[in-house]
Amino acid sequence: MLFPSLYNLYSDGLLPENFSILASGRTVMDDEAFKESIGKSLNAYLPDDRRDSGRITRFLEMVSYCPVDVSDTASVQCLSDRIGSGNGGPIAVYLSTPPSLFAPTAQALADAGILTPTTRIAMEKPIGKDLASSKEVNDAMGALFDEENIFRVDHYLGKETVQNLLALRFGNMLFEPLWNANAIEHVQITVGETVGLEGRVSYYDGVGALRDMVQNHMLQILSIIAMEPPARLDSTAVRDEKVKVLRSLRKMNAETVSTLSVRGQYTPGAVKGEIVTGYADELGKPSNTETFVALKAQIDNWRWAGVPFYLRTGKRLPNRQSEILIQFKPVSHSIFGHKNNGAKLEPNTLIIRLQPEENIRLLIMAKEPGLDRDGVKLQEVGLDVSLVQAFEGARRRIAYERLLLDLLEGDTTLFVRRDEVEAQWQWIDSIVNGWKDSGQKAQPYAAGNWGPSSAIALIERDGASWHD
Repeated sequence: MLFPSLYNLYSDGLLPENFSILASGRTVMDDEAFKESIGKSLNAYLPDDRRDSGRITRFLEMVSYCPVDVSDTASVQCLSDRIGSGNGGPIAVYLSTPPSLFAPTAQALADAGILTPTTRIAMEKPIGKDLASSKEVNDAMGALFDEENIFRVDHYLGKETVQNLLALRFGNMLFEPLWNANAIEHVQITVGETVGLEGRVSYYDGVGALRDMVQNHMLQILSIIAMEPPARLDSTAVRDEKVKVLRSLRKMNAETVSTLSVRGQYTPGAVKGEIVTGYADELGKPSNTETFVALKAQIDNWRWAGVPFYLRTGKRLPNRQSEILIQFKPVSHSIFGHKNNGAKLEPNTLIIRLQPEENIRLLIMAKEPGLDRDGVKLQEVGLDVSLVQAFEGARRRIAYERLLLDLLEGDTTLFVRRDEVEAQWQWIDSIVNGWKDSGQKAQPYAAGNWGPSSAIALIERDGASWHD
């Protein structure tokens, strides 16, 4: 994702003048070998209309490589020497490492004299594995960088449709007056994956779906849906309102996790007609790590009092999809049911699909065509806005393009602030501790299904149903 995104920014003339890219990793290779590997990746992953051999060659001229072991001062000096012989411009560091290496890497860069007061640093999620470790990472980075120069990356925030939530809510008078407990019955957020471990065995086991997906992606989406209108569209105002929501999430405990959460782990089954093995088989040993989680979240504030937020995510599910469903309340009185054939009114539903296709669908009631001697017949119909069709001809950006450009511009709006991360971990830790204290186990579900049957019961106890 990173180099295709940088190449696209270069192709569109969005990179600064005299820009250079210095890559590093543990693999020992020279500049030419690294450029060759990146060139192959660009040719493999760029769409046909973006692939230009001459432009790729010119782009690779700004790329160089240093093998680095952050525990070896001499190898880090390679980076210092390369940067010192550069153009002397500002530096942005992008770390895509395990969170345990964030602080040691940054400290090694500081010891090598690479960091300056204006250096920006970006870190891929996750930031720690719980609140305590998150604070350790944030304290260590905060000792080296001002908060305004720390860019915590959650790539979901770079997606066009996630950003469109702000436009939908705050750019349309139609929705914002109804965006509260008076008109909304419940909210669903689903992030489904069809894949299994996919080579992430060493990372995923012991982490699980709650920490891997809910703590970052899903809580960021929830905070944008539930936030109060910010005074302006800038990083401070937007993130101030998001963190208020995250702090308002009602904590769980050993008593409540049994009714407010479901853990699952996939067993052998079939996904898209393909027979797949179970999680324990892929791992090679039994494990209690959850590959599926469903939650009923409650936000204790004035806007959302009494409105449940149902979250669901997992691996080896039937479809790869990310969507938000806003279920409005039914009309207070129906005028259509006074005759025998009067139609039942369905409450309005707003469905925002983030992937694979991006679209917004509003379900409303409309009269069926015809002569209605026995009462007006109504039917639910959809008003569809396909963002792909609406903006046909506009190139769909990789989420990282937006985030890398904002890193270079110094705009932190679409990045996660320290207090956001820690508020997220406080809620997640309450669930993890509740599971431990109550001994809640991961329930089996066959690959290709929407999790354990108890996940269905979680929402149907409240008279609602998951949108599949």
